[in-house]
Amino acid sequence: MAEFVDVVRRRRMTRAFEPRPVPLETLAEIVDLASRAPSAGKAQGFHLVVLDGDRTSEFWDITLPVMRRGTFKWQRLLDAPLIALPFADPKAYTDRYAEPDKAGTGLGAGAQAWPAPYWTIDASMAVMTMLLAAEDLGLGALFFGVFKGERELRQHLGVPPGPELLGALAIGYPTDPTDPSAPLPRDGAYAKGRSASRARRTPGEIIHHGHW
Repeated sequence: MAEFVDVVRRRRMTRAFEPRPVPLETLAEIVDLASRAPSAGKAQGFHLVVLDGDRTSEFWDITLPVMRRGTFKWQRLLDAPLIALPFADPKAYTDRYAEPDKAGTGLGAGAQAWPAPYWTIDASMAVMTMLLAAEDLGLGALFFGVFKGERELRQHLGVPPGPELLGALAIGYPTDPTDPSAPLPRDGAYAKGRSASRARRTPGEIIHHGHW
C-alpha cells in the first residue's frame, strides 16, 4: 500500500492494457472502498454494471463498432479486461428523503426539489475512489464518456429508465512500456490525451478567500 499523497500524484488515466483478467476479489475490494464515499442520507444510489472477459466486446461493439476502430487512437484500450458502467439513481435519493427522518427537508418530493443532483455528486465521488483504489492496488484505470450508443447499450444490458449513466471505467493491468514485444501507443500505457498539455491550475488560482 502506498501513501495517499503518492497514490494521488501517481494516478494517471491508462489507455493501454494487458488482456489478463482482474481477479473478482480485487474488483470487490475496489467497489467496497467506493461504497465508503460520501452518500447523502446514506441513500447509496450508486450502481455498477460490470462486463469482464469476453463480455467487454458487447460494450465495444455498441459504442465503437468495428467499422470505426481502424482510426481509433487507443487500440490497446480495447484490451482492458474489465469495463464498469457507473450509474447514479435519483429515485434512491428521493425515496430516502421521503422517509420520516428526512421528510422535513422536502427533498422527497422529487428530483426537481433538489438544489444540486446529489445522486450524481455522490456517484462521482465513488468513481474517483475507484480510480484511486485501482492505482493503489497496482492497476490502471480510465474514466471516459459514453457519447455514442447509450440507448442501445442500456437496452442490451437491461438497465431501467431511471438511473443516469456517468460514463465508463476501463480497469486492468497497464501494459509495460518497457516491453519491446508489446505494441504500444506512442507514449505507452499512459499516453496523453489532447488536453494533457493544459497547465494545471495552482491552489492560488483555485482558492477564493472570503469572496469570489
